[in-house]
Amino acid sequence: MTSDRITSVRISSVTLPLHTPISDAKVLTGRQKPMTEVALLFAEIGTESGHEGFGFGYSKRAGGPGQYAHAREIAPELIGEDPSDIDRLWTKLVWAGASVGRSGLSTQAIAAIDVALWDLKAKRAGLPLAKLIGAHRDSVRCYNTSGGFLHIPIEEVLDNTTASRERGIGGVKLKVGHPDWRVDLERVTKVREHLGDDVPLMVDANQQWDRPAAQRMCRRLEPLDLVWIEEPLDAYDHEGHAALARAFDTSIATGEMLTSVAEHAELIRAGGADIIQPDAPRIGGITQFLKLAALAEHHRLQLAPHYAMEIHLHLAATYPQEPWVEHFEWLEPLFNERMEIKDGRMLVPDRPGLGLTVSDQARAWTVDSVTVTA
Repeated sequence: MTSDRITSVRISSVTLPLHTPISDAKVLTGRQKPMTEVALLFAEIGTESGHEGFGFGYSKRAGGPGQYAHAREIAPELIGEDPSDIDRLWTKLVWAGASVGRSGLSTQAIAAIDVALWDLKAKRAGLPLAKLIGAHRDSVRCYNTSGGFLHIPIEEVLDNTTASRERGIGGVKLKVGHPDWRVDLERVTKVREHLGDDVPLMVDANQQWDRPAAQRMCRRLEPLDLVWIEEPLDAYDHEGHAALARAFDTSIATGEMLTSVAEHAELIRAGGADIIQPDAPRIGGITQFLKLAALAEHHRLQLAPHYAMEIHLHLAATYPQEPWVEHFEWLEPLFNERMEIKDGRMLVPDRPGLGLTVSDQARAWTVDSVTVTA
């Protein structure tokens, strides 16, 4: 027996242009080109009872067209299904595209659909998503990342940190990994002096150090009282991260580049993170995020989800230990709503579901879309 059935699935490819090309350590070390846009995958699901759910995923630099193509192929599998059976539908979609694997691009395509199903379920219940899952708090500590990229002159970085604090954002994250370690140390020291000792400060090396360089940099950064040092090593060097976590008082954070619960499980098993940083759109959506969160809680890890604050705010609010959520304003033009920030914390919206509606601007940035119906 069921109370509803899925009658339509709309999949859309949206390209969001960035006002300024973005550079982190991967650009300065020659591994990537500056980022000029973000590719979004939208999923909009309708039911015979008139309910609607919205979800999204994303890709940076490459992969957006592939996610869209895969989502288009598997979307018909949802027609006629009960939208409440989210875990079963996730498994069905994985098996529909099993030949391309259970991680990476294939599950990132599923993620947008999975988020839409959870949004729909929460809307049917008349609850914010965090409340549907079971919230531990109504707000989450937040920190800003977008103002501290390596292409930004240090004077502007200092101005950005001041603006973030005036907006009510609690902490600041600074990009490091410059080819000249002295530049990193000078920038971080200046930001710490500018903020004072009481403001939470994090740094992110974006995987650009080898093991000896990471040892040296962690030692040099230790006196600056950082909340964490993020991705000092390659994302899959779990043993290297574990060695750093054992050697230094400053917490080691990583996980954003891993694309499945299984990959995170290997990181956790190795003891490679004090703070785990999963990304729901990258690991397959909310269904998989919740499984990972249970594993992380079991191992007493701290949680700081990567990017996509519009989704991760709700998920962080359900984690038993006090988490962090990352503030990026890049995706704000896609939606009519804004996240509310006060006293260093991001407030969980009281609107049903994710609490988001798609803006006219996002519709104008739509590159292609397809609707599957019963």
